[in-house]
Order: sequence, then structure tokens, then C-alpha cells
Amino acid sequence: DRLKTGPRWKARMLEVSITDDGPGIPEDYRSRLFDPFFTTKDGGTGLGLSICHTIAEQHRGSIHIECGEETGTQVSVRLPVGQQE
Repeated sequence: DRLKTGPRWKARMLEVSITDDGPGIPEDYRSRLFDPFFTTKDGGTGLGLSICHTIAEQHRGSIHIECGEETGTQVSVRLPVGQQE
């Protein structure tokens, strides 16, 4: 697992990326990752990524997930730097 942080000056954003080398996310799940109540875990609520996505958007940021089925996953959170108009 890797954690990387850094600025994206042209976009005036700070990015934090977390990458793992696990099995990845099956393709049929990818479009539903931020859907409320979508979960693959027994006893999961399916609210974690949905709440994080909403909070990032409320702060004019974003969350991006890149993955393959066998190549691990990278989650990047981008938040604005400095004053917003």
C-alpha cells in the first residue's frame, strides 16, 4: 500500500492518493461505488464512500477511483487550496 500527497497547482487542488496492490474492484461494482447503501460486506451499511463523496463535493472537491480487476486500486481525494469565490 502507498500513500502520496501533493499539489495540483494548475487546478489549485491538493491531492491525496492511496494505492493498494489487492485484487481490484470487479467491473460491475465500479459504477455503484458512491451509491448510498451499496455494499459487498456482510453487515455493511454502504454509506462510507457515499458520505465521503458528498463531503468532498460540498467542499468543491472530488474523489476518483481507478482500478482494474487484478491490478489494485487507487483512490484520490482532491480538495481546493486557498480561497474560493
